[in-house]
Amino acid sequence: MSAQSPARWTDPERWGYPRPEAGGELEERVAAAELAWLSMDVDVQTLRVEIDNFALIHHQLLGPLYARLDELDALVAEAVAARTGRPEDLRRAAEARRQVEELPDLDALFDSVLEQSGQDGETAPPPPAAPERVRPGKEAQRIYRELVRRAHPDLTTDPAEQQRRAGFLARVNEAYAYGDAAALGALATEWSTAPEAAPAVDAPDRPDWLRRRLDWLTAKIAETAAEQVRLEQTPMGQLLALAPQDPDRLLEQLAEELLAKAAERQAELERLLGGPADASSGGRGTAPVGDNGTHPTVPQPSAGTYPDQESHTMFPQIPSADAAAVPTDAALLDVREQDEWDAGHVAGALHIPIGEVIARLGELPDEKLYVLCRVGGRSAQVVQYLVQQGRDAVNVDGGMHAWQGAGRPMVSSTGQEAFVL
Repeated sequence: MSAQSPARWTDPERWGYPRPEAGGELEERVAAAELAWLSMDVDVQTLRVEIDNFALIHHQLLGPLYARLDELDALVAEAVAARTGRPEDLRRAAEARRQVEELPDLDALFDSVLEQSGQDGETAPPPPAAPERVRPGKEAQRIYRELVRRAHPDLTTDPAEQQRRAGFLARVNEAYAYGDAAALGALATEWSTAPEAAPAVDAPDRPDWLRRRLDWLTAKIAETAAEQVRLEQTPMGQLLALAPQDPDRLLEQLAEELLAKAAERQAELERLLGGPADASSGGRGTAPVGDNGTHPTVPQPSAGTYPDQESHTMFPQIPSADAAAVPTDAALLDVREQDEWDAGHVAGALHIPIGEVIARLGELPDEKLYVLCRVGGRSAQVVQYLVQQGRDAVNVDGGMHAWQGAGRPMVSSTGQEAFVL
């Protein structure tokens, strides 16, 4: 049914004769319920569109800031754990890192949605899943035959009515394909209570139809109200409710708050990484800590290119080199984890996971050392630590991603084609 003002079944000009007094109250209740449901339905559909649009803009504007803040939280926790070595700090660091690694790929999610958008900007609905092969039961077969008999498009010559019936039968056929007798029953009720099925105002069966119509409208009102509450209680719905008239300003305020928090975390991290060691660290200085991943404010690298890494701003004073400029006979240290190493590494490189670097310092060669990780975050922290210890170490900007992008050779531990994990 279209979202238009409902026809008042009691209008004398519409029906050509006065309304019978016996059904007057029922007629008015149906008309009021019709108007209430249509108004609520328009409000809910509008709210859904507003929330969807707000969620998309929220992700595009604030998603990188949230990712940066989560990464900084993990790095701070790892730096604290490296300094103290306390089990509780180690647990917190592991949990913070796990939360970063387990974040869904929201960019891929939103890109997949945008790819389905038409030129007018409206998102195309996903294709329906193919129904499983079922054999509808007898009740489903009975309802299906009755609905087809009553709602077949060929029963009318009006083009608009034929189109309406065809759309209704498409829903009927879908429910029947799944053998869903309950859905077919609901469709049968919907069809029997539709305005087009209304008996004449003076027909004996009109009061019964009005009652069924009122019951159907009451159920739709309850269903629509529940959907409105659900939408309002979603995270995006609650956020939008804070400033429904000016959501852009709300996003600006949130961005300012996130930037301020990120600046605080950045300062704390620099203090932990550059400050003097406390007694619990045994005078060793700051130990290297986890991976800062790709920079959250720039896209993922493509073949042959690599964007600036966060290590450029977080570790501005450490020696660094482009992957393409690393000498072929250079001594390489790979500080990634075992599964990353197995997937793809540089032949001849020394592999010491970041958590074992301090304990295995004696294994490092005395010559100039080029340090690699996945994207340059972990290796930057290792280089900073080694430089503090008087070692000649250089961070390979962009890590193995940049190495691969520069076309430098790699091997795997499995014998399969090497790749960066």
